[in-house]
Amino acid sequence: MNKIKALKYQIWAIVWTVVILILCNIEMPVSTNGTGFFFEGFDKMVHLGFFFVLTILLFYGRINYTHNYSFRSLTIFKIILITAALGGGIELLQWKVFTYRSAEWWDFTCDMGGVFMGVFSFILLHKSHYNEKEHQ
Repeated sequence: MNKIKALKYQIWAIVWTVVILILCNIEMPVSTNGTGFFFEGFDKMVHLGFFFVLTILLFYGRINYTHNYSFRSLTIFKIILITAALGGGIELLQWKVFTYRSAEWWDFTCDMGGVFMGVFSFILLHKSHYNEKEHQ
């Protein structure tokens, strides 16, 4: 029952994960000039942004579930593991199932870049939150 209660707090992360899965696996229009959808590297930026937002939503759900902004290395490890599995899974789907999409290591690298940006943001905000409490 406790796991189901925890999922309730992760609803936004779950919805965002579904959005990521859909958008990363739909067929995109082919660019005629070879520069990408809007510009060269746009796809990589999208992967970075998707996973940054997902990481923030996972932390947000965890904070709301525990009603605590405490820093736990295990939580960070779990979030990195979950997002790495999702990013890797998307690339495997693109490689084997949705063959009209290309599976690339650079996409996975950008996914993880977004995750680590989110983790860094959480740690930075955590430190400033607790430094603020100490000075009150």
